[in-house]
Amino acid sequence: QALEIWRSQLGNDHPDTATSLNNLAGLYRSQGRYSEAEPLYLQALEIWRSQLGNDHPSTATSLNNLAGLYESQGRYSEAEELYQESLAINRKVLGNKHPHTRATANSLERLRSRSSPPPEPS
Repeated sequence: QALEIWRSQLGNDHPDTATSLNNLAGLYRSQGRYSEAEPLYLQALEIWRSQLGNDHPSTATSLNNLAGLYESQGRYSEAEELYQESLAINRKVLGNKHPHTRATANSLERLRSRSSPPPEPS
């Protein structure tokens, strides 16, 4: 309902509509409803890119959220690419010490450790 209110009051391309899309996607993701979450995350990302730009923290957050979804699905190479893009934006806009930058770096590191094969025994 909130999403429909935002759309009717502010339009389909308003950043608050993107926030609502992102929140609903997060709910679906937490319920394991990945196929329903993905298009919402993609719509939110498209809105933030078009309205706020490619180098905005909200765009980075959206990339991070989509990467997390892909990671949950075992789509590691896609997730890694999105985490890297999010991290680059955060570093550029927020700096290396910002909590969002550190959280994204940690997510990328966790993904890489999860998706890399274990070392071979000597």
